Amino acid sequence: MMEACEREELVADAEHLAGPPNGIENELLDVGQEDHMQGQMEEFLGPQAEYNEEEEERKYYRRKRLGVIKNVLGASFGAMIVYSVYMGLLQMQLILHYDMTYREVKYSNLGLVDIDRKMLMGINVTPIIGLLYTPILIRFLGTKWMMFLASGIYALFVSTNYWERYYTLVPSAVAIGVAIVPFWASLGNYITRMAQQYYEYVNYREEHVQEQKKLPKGACHSYIIVFQSVFHIIYHLSFVFAEFPMLFVLNGHLRESDHILYNVKGCGANISGVIPGFNSTVLVNLPRSMLLIQVESVLMGFAFLAMLIFLVLCGAAYRPTEEIDLRSIGWGNIFQLPFKHFRDYRLRLLCPFFIYSGFEALFAVTGFSLSYGVCVLGLKKLWLLIVVYGLSCSVFSSLSLCLLRLPRWVCLVAGSAVHVVLLVALLALPLYPDQPRYLGPLLVISVLWGLGTALIKTGVSTLLGMLYAEDKERLDFIYTIYHWWQAIAIFIVYLWSNLPMRAKLSILLATLLLACYCYWVMERRLANKDPYRLPRIPRPRHKVKGYRYLEEDNSDESDSEGSEEDDEDDRDENEDGEHVVEEMRAEDREEGGQDAGVQGADSPGARRRVPEGHLRRREDAHVMEGEREEREEW
Repeated sequence: MMEACEREELVADAEHLAGPPNGIENELLDVGQEDHMQGQMEEFLGPQAEYNEEEEERKYYRRKRLGVIKNVLGASFGAMIVYSVYMGLLQMQLILHYDMTYREVKYSNLGLVDIDRKMLMGINVTPIIGLLYTPILIRFLGTKWMMFLASGIYALFVSTNYWERYYTLVPSAVAIGVAIVPFWASLGNYITRMAQQYYEYVNYREEHVQEQKKLPKGACHSYIIVFQSVFHIIYHLSFVFAEFPMLFVLNGHLRESDHILYNVKGCGANISGVIPGFNSTVLVNLPRSMLLIQVESVLMGFAFLAMLIFLVLCGAAYRPTEEIDLRSIGWGNIFQLPFKHFRDYRLRLLCPFFIYSGFEALFAVTGFSLSYGVCVLGLKKLWLLIVVYGLSCSVFSSLSLCLLRLPRWVCLVAGSAVHVVLLVALLALPLYPDQPRYLGPLLVISVLWGLGTALIKTGVSTLLGMLYAEDKERLDFIYTIYHWWQAIAIFIVYLWSNLPMRAKLSILLATLLLACYCYWVMERRLANKDPYRLPRIPRPRHKVKGYRYLEEDNSDESDSEGSEEDDEDDRDENEDGEHVVEEMRAEDREEGGQDAGVQGADSPGARRRVPEGHLRRREDAHVMEGEREEREEW
């Protein structure tokens, strides 16, 4: 019995020794789960057999190209809405303020005529100083944000019409005059930049694109032609939508032509001023104040919609580092460079075309529409002439796509030829007031003038983009000069409002002929490969150490001082890195770590500054290795 009891105790002790404790068993299970999870993680992070890098890259750049198209459409529709609201409200406001009954009943002695005169002066005179501040604003704010801010200024002008006073209307008109040149320079720069980006996303495999080098000459010309055509097709619809307030609100309140034109004795080339003898009462009855508030509220809503389009749909024109480079050349250089670009004979010889493009656009909506259209047909037909002109401009802007196959001079020469014929016809056409039978010929002239406008406007913008397509750092200066000359032309048109119509038409004709001759000289000099002078763009002045562009520039330090400071910083960093490596070596020796740790410390990579997170990960790795060794020994 004693021997049997001893055997049972020995068996129990053996079973007790053979079975591991529950804690050790759980640790073994945890180790197995960790190994399984590590295997799953390696499988997840490792190369995937189903992943096609080329296909993913192709899809990525396809999305980028669709984003560029979205940007072009957003900028086009935003500009169209802004000018639809602006021109529609301005036209309705000027007609209402012209009526003597409206002024006396609603505003008594407020002096709306004087306010309107000063408001137009603010819109037309202020842009002549645009060359001084436009490049600085564009580079300070960025192209996209300049368009957004300018659209907000137009929305401010709409809001001031809720309370028509001198201190609301005149300052907002001056603000619009300040914003006109930056707005249009930003638009021209933006559309051309989108063409350059689209080329880069199509040819992303090319070496010069990957290294962000200068584009080859003529590489993105086809995209510039297409994008400029799309922009002008959409933008010119603003003339159509601007007539909606006139058509749906004011037309029912206007008097017939026999009353309005009762004292008018002549029209067209036979008159001086706009319409001498035009009746000062043009409204049958006054529109309700609530109706006008509703119209202004709708226009205000569309103005905010344009701001949202610029904000949400339009992406950046440049990369963040490129925008910082554009600003880093110095504000003094940015101020001077537009003037220095006049050394380029291409720009000097295109200036007459810049001026004429401003002349003809304003003449179409003021001189021709009023002195010919309203004087002959009456005020109720004004909307029809403008709508036909806008549709013609929009449709015929697509003709600039022919530059994909034809020489670039075709658009400008064809548009100029159309306008020369029309100017001669307007000089010779005898017209008399209140003659409805002239509706057909005037509509034909409006269509043909729109054809010439479309070819000239699109041709000039496309030509500038093609001439300077490879110099993306100059585009804002080039389009600033273009639209500044247009602003000068608009100011001249504002000054000549009281001149005889024959003098106006003669100035237009002489400017157009001069523009054609200068353009021919420019193309001839380019064909002869005459060198042109371009001002040198200074190199960006910033440090590129550590996180790029986040350190302030010291404008007082010289290059030698800057290099000495950089050398001292590099020496400090190397010393810190060596101290960290020595500490790591000491810890490895004390803990009896692996030789791999020492080898890693001896490598050149470990001599750099090691982040604290790396040290923690190494310590955790040593701890885990020690625990595994203890388990194996056990």
